[in-house]
Amino acid sequence: MAATPALKARTAVRAFALGLPGAVEEFPWEDDAVVKVNKKIFVFLGAEGNTQTPGISMKLKDEEAHGHALAVPGAAPTGYGLGRSGWVSVPLSGGTPVELLCDWVEESYRTIAPKKLVAQLDAG
Repeated sequence: MAATPALKARTAVRAFALGLPGAVEEFPWEDDAVVKVNKKIFVFLGAEGNTQTPGISMKLKDEEAHGHALAVPGAAPTGYGLGRSGWVSVPLSGGTPVELLCDWVEESYRTIAPKKLVAQLDAG
């Protein structure tokens, strides 16, 4: 079975996120993957096999990026009260360019990561 565009996007975003300094993948809820830095989540990847509504969630403090992400068809503030803190859930089936998704993941990382790791990212 060929990978769907949403699965390809998830794979690319996951690889990007794990390439950031200090990033680690964990599975706190069965198959649902998250990527953390300094024991704090900066991106929710969901389950790899999720074919219903594959998407990612990240924290976007920058108002322009936050608004842009919410403008993606099907995007919404993340549930469980996280939306009030700037978390946005974006579907991967909407055709959002992977580069833009990675930009948002990097912004989320920069919001969550310690300054020394952000400096490491900037130096690299």
